[in-house]
Amino acid sequence: MAEFSTNPIDISVNPTTRAPTTEHPVRALLTRRGLFAGAGAGGLAAFLAACGSSTSDGDPGTAATSGTGGGKRGGVITLGAPPPPTALDPVTMYDGTAIALVQLVADYLIWLDPDFRLQPRLATAWASSDGGRTWSFTLRKGVVFSDGTPLDAATVKASFDRLLDPANKSSALSAFDTVLKAGGVSASGANTVVFRLERPFSDFPYLVSAGNYNSAVLKADYKVGTFPQKPIGTGPFLLTSYNVGTGASFTRNPKYWDAGKPYLEGVKVTFRKDAQADLLALQSGAIDGQILSQADLVIPLAGSNSIAVDKVGGTGVTVLTLRVDKPPFTRKEVRQAVAYALDRPGVLTSVYNGIGVLGNDHLIAPAFPAAPTDLPQRAKDAAKVTSLLSAAGIDHLRFTLSFDVPNKSYALVIQDQLKRVGITVDLDQQPSDKFYGGNQDTDTPWLFTTANLVGWAGRPTPSQFIIPMVKSHGVWNGSKYANPALDAAANAYDAATDPAERKKQAGIIARALNEDVPIIVNVWNGAARAYRSDRIKGLRSHPSGFLDLTTVTRA
Repeated sequence: MAEFSTNPIDISVNPTTRAPTTEHPVRALLTRRGLFAGAGAGGLAAFLAACGSSTSDGDPGTAATSGTGGGKRGGVITLGAPPPPTALDPVTMYDGTAIALVQLVADYLIWLDPDFRLQPRLATAWASSDGGRTWSFTLRKGVVFSDGTPLDAATVKASFDRLLDPANKSSALSAFDTVLKAGGVSASGANTVVFRLERPFSDFPYLVSAGNYNSAVLKADYKVGTFPQKPIGTGPFLLTSYNVGTGASFTRNPKYWDAGKPYLEGVKVTFRKDAQADLLALQSGAIDGQILSQADLVIPLAGSNSIAVDKVGGTGVTVLTLRVDKPPFTRKEVRQAVAYALDRPGVLTSVYNGIGVLGNDHLIAPAFPAAPTDLPQRAKDAAKVTSLLSAAGIDHLRFTLSFDVPNKSYALVIQDQLKRVGITVDLDQQPSDKFYGGNQDTDTPWLFTTANLVGWAGRPTPSQFIIPMVKSHGVWNGSKYANPALDAAANAYDAATDPAERKKQAGIIARALNEDVPIIVNVWNGAARAYRSDRIKGLRSHPSGFLDLTTVTRA
């Protein structure tokens, strides 16, 4: 029976010891089952041409809701989800269910919508100064927590100080690495929060948005680990009951800052460990929709039995990493040969059920505005594979591919595709705790095996991939790749505010990775969310699996 992936999730590493700060670091990586990716800002032309921007198969026209969209105010809806494997805590959560539940109760300075746009929430405006090293955020006036406590700048400062304290083991630390350190946040009066960065970072608003999902604003006196007992927030709902094995219940927050919302009076969430069981509950009407849908299960059902599926593009990705410092991948011709041996459309179809867009062996996803458009799409070329291997002096390429259980299907596809061009791949499947376990500096398989498959939850900016994954000495640089020209371009990209300059630097980064092939990116994942169109209206998918029910209604 199929088990859920509860992504999007992330690995947090203690910046001092580089040891994982979460209890189960394996949960931090996106698997193909989850198909939930974080968002960047920009267009998705290739993907959206096929399925539309947040399109709902089986229920045309309900994705975009104006007012109540013809739905009924009030009432309660029931959603299904897998039980969260991590604690229901805004500071430490890193699984899809916990994130979604917290987002019903707590709010962010900025929301990240399904089309990858920054939307003002607790902050109404933001601006940079000092060459992009200082960012000031103006808070929305009149916001109160559900217990009546007013929101002010000191409270927001306390929330980010909490995230930046390594003792609290927040996944947000990885997002702030090299950008914002403890002591960098201050309050300027009651309504302005100031962030002083370690270096210019033009995409900083994304790091304090929902895209950095632990950055929900909490009360100044919040104690990590107490959220289920004291679920106080500024979000649209109140958590009235929570059982880690069975589910949760919510009622409308009468103190919510956005007057007239949410439209619903309440939400019930029921947990099922098995994806098939959750799907059966949807088909039978036991639940009205899903929080985390498995695309390969729900898309074939779209349009039948009142089941609609809303789809969006995203930036989640499973990367084939090649160690550039270990044979047989010390020569780039060998790495290029593997890249030219792969049938990317075949991967998209067989592994991702067609939900996503093709990758081109770099980390500037098509969803990002700076994505290069002049770099030819790499495609399978058996003759070129033979030529490249001959130039490297290799008669028969054979290597071991390491992966954990959720990526088994992907590994089998790679093995089969490479076999067709004469490359032998030995599969090394490991339990997830072993694959992501061990010493993160010396021997953990996901960073130190010769070739491996690692899933990455989507990020709202390309820098959140580039800095840890391919910059020289990056904290998660499993390929051990080092390129000073790429490092310089990455720094220039982060500092630039002019779109043309950012696109120029992104092009340098993309061309370097595409040429050197320390990583292979076959596909950028999309996301889907299923619901019953005869029960509810306005339920949308999100690239990160996030949940916004403020405008959802009963049908």
